Amino acid sequence: MSAGIDAFIAALPHDQRDALTDLRARLRALLPDHIECMSYAMPGFRQPGPKGKMVAGYATFARHLGLYPHSGTVIPRIDCTPFKTSKSGVLFTPGQPLPDALLEQIIRTRQAELAAGYGRR
Repeated sequence: MSAGIDAFIAALPHDQRDALTDLRARLRALLPDHIECMSYAMPGFRQPGPKGKMVAGYATFARHLGLYPHSGTVIPRIDCTPFKTSKSGVLFTPGQPLPDALLEQIIRTRQAELAAGYGRR
């Protein structure tokens, strides 16, 4: 699957490609045993195992990039100032990437939510 993600990132404009390559490496470091995949037409990381849930995905748009923890409850619980947010994600630009501490807080909050059973039916 990483070949598809490589192709996705390679097709981006230079600044977005560099920003997402960096974000991808940082996510890989935070989620070393997780599986890279495409979900909702965006690259991301899924928990290991056949029923692993999505932890986070990332995407590009005309004027910004986004990180999406595949949950409507993670971002509202975190102070993402000065970044714009929605219920489902945090937006950033190649010139102002997410700081390591904020990225880690988003990922750890999502992992705790999944560990507590969020999304089970």
